Formats: sequence, structure tokens, C-alpha cells
Amino acid sequence: MTNLLQKIEKKQIDKLVSNKRIPAFRSGDTLKVTVKIVESERSRLQAFEGLCIARKKNGINSTFTVRKLSHGEGVEKVFPLFSPMIDKIEVMRKGSVKRSKLYYLRDRMGKRARISDHDRGDEADQYEFAESENIINVNNNVEKNTEEITKEAVDSIEVKKEAVVQEEKPIDKKSESTAIEADKTEDESKS
Repeated sequence: MTNLLQKIEKKQIDKLVSNKRIPAFRSGDTLKVTVKIVESERSRLQAFEGLCIARKKNGINSTFTVRKLSHGEGVEKVFPLFSPMIDKIEVMRKGSVKRSKLYYLRDRMGKRARISDHDRGDEADQYEFAESENIINVNNNVEKNTEEITKEAVDSIEVKKEAVVQEEKPIDKKSESTAIEADKTEDESKS
């Protein structure tokens, strides 16, 4: 049962990340999350830049929490990782921390809330931008399907031609005249 759920969940995740990339990030990293905001008829993009203080990995329900200081007040937002409302996620700085949840930063201000930088090198994206691969796969499938359809269409046309040729046998004049005479005799016997 769980295996089936995991397969379905993986399909949904692949579908949701097919046209965007999600970089590999951890708690302690400074992120810039660009979110689509819909206001009546218009939509716009708004950036939220802050420190990732928590990350919950739960398949399609994965979330991450970003905290920033706005006018001296701490503001936290919890974002669903696979939300279609998230346009892109950028890692601005990579931090060096030894914990996965950085809730202790809520009580700290200024220099005490600093996190040192850590160079982890180039990391591969967690979910890569797979649109080019999908386009190639779709084109290959379309080509295969069109080849199959054309083969089936040619076969069915040939079968129809054979059936028409068999139905259109030349009619002998003798058999035609005997059929007409048989019809006349039936009409006379009825009257």
C-alpha cells in the first residue's frame, strides 16, 4: 500500500517540478523566495528574503520556514516546497550550523543571531529543471505514436480496399437478367 502511495506521490512531485528548479538548501542558508501574488485580475511577483530556520521533509507535503527581520520585528513564513505559487527559490548564502531547527534565533538579536558562512561548494539541485528532458521524451513518444498510427491507418486502408474489390465483382448479363425475371414472377404471383 505504501509503495503505491509513494509512486503516486513521486508522479505528482515530478509534475509539479517539471517547469522549475528547486536548489539544494538546508537550515541556516539565506534564501530568496519569489512568490506569485494574485490581486483581483493581476498577478505579480514578490520576494521574501530571510534565513531558513527549519525544513520539514514529508514528500509532497514538504515545507520550509524562512525568518527575516522587518522594521525590528521578526517575521516568519512557512512555504510549501512544491507549491505552484512559488516562482523560484534562490540560495543567497550558505550557513554553517549544527542543528536542523534554528528556533533559538527567535530570542536573539544583532550579532548573537549571526550565522557564519560555510562553503559547501557547488551542490546539485534537489529537483532539477527537467523541462528539456520532458520535451525530448514527449517528442519521442509523439514520433512513436505517429509511426504506429500511420502503420495502422495504412493497414486498415488496405483491408478496406480488399473488401471493396471483393464486393465489386463484375456482374454477368445472364445472372442479371435471371434476377430481373425472378422478381417479375414474384410480382405476378402476388397479384
